[in-house]
Amino acid sequence: MAAPAEPCFLGWDFSTQQLKVVILDEQLRVIHEDNVNFDKDLPEFGTHGGVHVHNDRLTVTSPVLMWVKALDLALEKMKSSGFNFFRVNSLSGAGQQHGSVYWKEGANSVLQNLPPDLPLHQSLKSCFSIGNSPVWMDSSTAPQCSSLEKAVGGAQKLAETTGSRAYMRFTGNQIAKIYSQHPEVYAQTERISLVSSFAASLFLGAYAPIDYSDGSGMNLLQIREKVWSSVCLNACAPGLEKKLGHPVPSSKILGSISPYYVQRFGFNPDCKIVAFTGDNPASLAGMQLGEGDIAISLGTSDTLFLWIKEPKPALEGHILCSPADLHAYMALLCYKNGSLMREKIRDEVSSGLWEEFSEALASTPVGNNGNVGFYFDVMEIIPEVVGIHRFNLHNDRIVTFPKEVEIRALIEGQFMAKRIHAEKLGYQILPTTRILATGGASYNKAILQVLSDVFNAPVYTIDTTNSACLGSAYRAIHGLPAFAKEIHGTGAATAEWIKVTSHDSAKQLHLCPVSVNSKLKIRQNYLKFCNTFHCFIPRSERF
Repeated sequence: MAAPAEPCFLGWDFSTQQLKVVILDEQLRVIHEDNVNFDKDLPEFGTHGGVHVHNDRLTVTSPVLMWVKALDLALEKMKSSGFNFFRVNSLSGAGQQHGSVYWKEGANSVLQNLPPDLPLHQSLKSCFSIGNSPVWMDSSTAPQCSSLEKAVGGAQKLAETTGSRAYMRFTGNQIAKIYSQHPEVYAQTERISLVSSFAASLFLGAYAPIDYSDGSGMNLLQIREKVWSSVCLNACAPGLEKKLGHPVPSSKILGSISPYYVQRFGFNPDCKIVAFTGDNPASLAGMQLGEGDIAISLGTSDTLFLWIKEPKPALEGHILCSPADLHAYMALLCYKNGSLMREKIRDEVSSGLWEEFSEALASTPVGNNGNVGFYFDVMEIIPEVVGIHRFNLHNDRIVTFPKEVEIRALIEGQFMAKRIHAEKLGYQILPTTRILATGGASYNKAILQVLSDVFNAPVYTIDTTNSACLGSAYRAIHGLPAFAKEIHGTGAATAEWIKVTSHDSAKQLHLCPVSVNSKLKIRQNYLKFCNTFHCFIPRSERF
């Protein structure tokens, strides 16, 4: 008798520009990966970068059926390659955060009775009350954001409740806009899904619930109690709680796969569907972040992922429920002035050469002799400031710095800001803290050295090309108690150790504060700067 086929686990990522899939075996090895590019493989939908930017340049949407047809195409490609779907024990997935899907009355019945002889997009073509879903790039809901913050008692109160102040891309504000502009469409809507729970619904053959982690990016979920905020719901639209359904833990098994996939592709009828989540939470799982760890993406924009136990929601950044631990949280901090700002200074003072830039950076002392710079080529998110601002040891404004000082002021200033903002959200550096660096600048060892000095922690570099997809596959395993133990302690196997640790001298300077006095010094320097530009700092902390 032939040996039974080895079990495997699927991870999906419904991202902005493509649908990706990763398959892991029991040893957590990637045995297959593929993708469907929306622009290239589904040109009939006419998207650019997976989206439609409307004439007002503020409204940005994606066709719902494009996502459905992409799943059809991905599964057919796997079938044509000879993949044995019966091996799949469980699957999970991720969706671009904040995007929303609007199911028409009766759509759940269609999902429950999908004919196996038809592709999904044909069966579901009449199931959506809105054919073009608002996505995270949309910035057309300023009035709705103002109304929501006013309804709950202000921006800080909303942040304390839901983890974030009102943001135009957040789902609650998008729903409020639809209700305001198209009340008849809202009335025809039976269920509102996030992109993640929409995708899970396709596999489940029924409306899938929204998970805690992705749900905390909507301005609607009380992140501590993990229930919908009635005040926020009522401020957005009537009867919204019924249309959203009850949120569930991110590791919850939603049920077995729809009979449609068993009959059409040969899936095992016992294949389990683990709740889908957002792409950022899935990336946290994919990068194997543990308590006290930081992931930093050093790309066009810089993004921090933080694992937090005791969150302190603020007007900057976002607090989300952790996708991996019911009692933990993740924080997100995004900065516009990332690699483009670094490249601009490189071009201005280092002949456009990274080697010259790195040598100059390494030649200057940790702490830059008290010289600090804040470099914002475009309007920053945190703080809302633009321009280049230089200060010497005595906090006097300086017009220019020497080349070497300029480079270190840029890099130290960028990382110093990130540490302070992280600590304002409740992050604490632990003895076990690791920094996982990705993106273009993560290849520059001199920059990583400064990162290590500022956070006083070792730095790893990791390849996160498919981190959300990989994280989804890990989560598919994590949802099964019999296999969950397999994914613990695998972080070192997926990361390349870079021997970049903080200089001893850094511990004595304001960049890596270990004493109360040094910590106060770094805080004062940056808070004085923020106060100068009227950034979002609590009044009690302003000088």
